[in-house]
Amino acid sequence: MTTLLPELGCYLLAGQPRSARDLIGEVIDAETLGLGTAFISERYNKKEAASLCGAAAAVSTDIQICTAATNHNTRHPMVTAGMARTMQDLTGGRFTLGIGRGIAVLQGMYGMTNVSTAQMEDFAGLMRRLFRGEAIIGHDGPAGKFPVLHLDSALDEHLPMCVVAFGPETLKLAGRCFDHVVLHTYFTDETTRRCVKAVKASAESAGRNPDDVVVWSCLATIGDHVPYADRLRKTVGRLGTYLQGYGQLLVDTNEWDPAALQRFLSDPIVSGVAGLDVVGTTEQLEHAATLIPQDWLAASATGTPKDCVAAIDRQFALGCDRVILHGSTPMELAPIVAAYKASREKDG
Repeated sequence: MTTLLPELGCYLLAGQPRSARDLIGEVIDAETLGLGTAFISERYNKKEAASLCGAAAAVSTDIQICTAATNHNTRHPMVTAGMARTMQDLTGGRFTLGIGRGIAVLQGMYGMTNVSTAQMEDFAGLMRRLFRGEAIIGHDGPAGKFPVLHLDSALDEHLPMCVVAFGPETLKLAGRCFDHVVLHTYFTDETTRRCVKAVKASAESAGRNPDDVVVWSCLATIGDHVPYADRLRKTVGRLGTYLQGYGQLLVDTNEWDPAALQRFLSDPIVSGVAGLDVVGTTEQLEHAATLIPQDWLAASATGTPKDCVAAIDRQFALGCDRVILHGSTPMELAPIVAAYKASREKDG
């Protein structure tokens, strides 16, 4: 059996996969590499989370499976609870339900209300109670009004839950009532350090053991062995798309120069490409690279496998408990994981 590395994880179907079926090979590859957790994000075109989680469970035996993230307001709480309970049973307890705030503009277009911190906290409380076998009668709270919610009176389990956090209120929420928290990609060292401190302090204030809240760094990890065009898409393209979607929030969080963001967004080539990591050509991405400050892109793991391992180790030094190697397929991560294992064996 491959030795699992519980401190490392990866995303399945990172970015824009050719087919949802690619997940089957990827989860097998991830488990073979020894990665501890497979994260599944959600896009409705061909990355619906419940379907993908079931597929991942069916072809794996050891790796943890975590949604990071779905949004609690896209399904009725009973549907989500039923999915989580089924996944726990199907995997033998390897499932973590991860939620996030989502993109307000997109949710508004779909006719959904924006997700608030109070809603996510209320929702987490409902899931906890359902998994303890409670019959919830006449609930009227931020997550909604429900006459009856009930799974199984014989049930008495703890559902591991995760939240994807960006702003200070979500970080505090993570410390109060979640088991795991996933930070955003392209956080600077100072931002990462500050976020870890906020989560742990919130946990302590809530009377919890801070060590019980696992903080995941989401580290863009793209080695030099990845072909040049793919590297551009996974680095410049991905960060560029974040800047196009919610650049001001990322700039404010990292205390980056807002003038640089405006130069990037107002550029005629950039503004003419909706989703740089999806449809941007190599030439367009090369142009975008001239507009993104290099220190913004530096908040990642790039270069040789040894360079990438050093960047991973840096996340632990900043206080993170575990690291998601983000943006690459498991096979693209293979040389980096091998170098990581070698470094651990050398250190004893």
